[in-house]
Amino acid sequence: MVLKMELTPFENWLDQNERPFIISGPCSAESEDQVMETARQLARLKKVRVFRAGVWKPRTRPGTFEGVGTPGLQWLRRVKAETGLMTATEVANEKHVYEALKYGVDVLWIGARTSVNPFAVQEIADALSGVDIIVFVKNPVNPDIDLWTGAIERIARAGIKKLGAIHRGFSAFEKTVYRNQPNWQIPIELRRRIPGLPILCDPSHISGARKYIFEISQKAMDLNFDGLAIESHINPNKALSDSAQQVTPEALEEILNRLVLRKPNPADPRLIDELGELRQQIDIFDDHLIELLERRMQICDKIGLLKKRNNITVLQSVRWDEIISKAIVKGQEKGLSNELIDSVFKAIHQESINRQIRIINNGLDVDKK
Repeated sequence: MVLKMELTPFENWLDQNERPFIISGPCSAESEDQVMETARQLARLKKVRVFRAGVWKPRTRPGTFEGVGTPGLQWLRRVKAETGLMTATEVANEKHVYEALKYGVDVLWIGARTSVNPFAVQEIADALSGVDIIVFVKNPVNPDIDLWTGAIERIARAGIKKLGAIHRGFSAFEKTVYRNQPNWQIPIELRRRIPGLPILCDPSHISGARKYIFEISQKAMDLNFDGLAIESHINPNKALSDSAQQVTPEALEEILNRLVLRKPNPADPRLIDELGELRQQIDIFDDHLIELLERRMQICDKIGLLKKRNNITVLQSVRWDEIISKAIVKGQEKGLSNELIDSVFKAIHQESINRQIRIINNGLDVDKK
């Protein structure tokens, strides 16, 4: 499914020719002095185009810092006047939109906790109808590409043409070193669905810790993302929200200077031919994989039939543990990551379970197919 949207090309938004497009600033606007000093330091870097600061902060638990509210918008207006940086803040409802527009905020973003709710997104879309402003939509907290796409569609239908997405990672039951799982295949699929949609990466929220911000940023650049949204604070250790994932402006400059920027497309005809030949080989192996999966599922169907005839449950936990443990060991021997083996075999196992459940409940006799 490819969606057609009438979007202003990203390079025409701000005469944007330099990659990556950088948005930075503190997670939360805490005080006027904190906002202004952070903005001044970021402005001196020259690479930051937009200063961001949350003035309304949706927090998991009540009683925590939930932002300074409308007074913070006055500080953003001062940032714009004194530094020349564009300003950005998060909006979660109609009132936030009207307040932000009243104070001349240049860029709005819809957060992950809001994009998961179509009613809230539609309320924001209605408030933005007829407004010429830049809007970014962060991915919803759960890894649902349709939900993310739907939120973007709602904003586009309100007439917003300077529209982009921000990949900030996804919540997951299983935790790794990152705060949120990148699930890179989801923003890649979003780009396929909506060609021409600018996509930024938010390595701060993916990593949850400043030591991982560079590696996430570099991965985003390697995948040809259009820019980065990185949280920066003059004193991160004393930040009132998300202190562990914020960096100083000085540290941000070091991260940006270390980034390796690669060409999005090859220009050498010989390289194009070589890539074409290798991709043909990939296509052949992909065909083999599909054929193997078909044969594997045929065996799973027969196992499901045996389970039905003998009234055995579909899920056999011991057997599954044996499969995944053996696969991980073999994968390591072949230089394959545990993440790859875990993801692939879990998907295969889930498909096997789904097929066997259908056989048991619907009386499918594979011998008669």
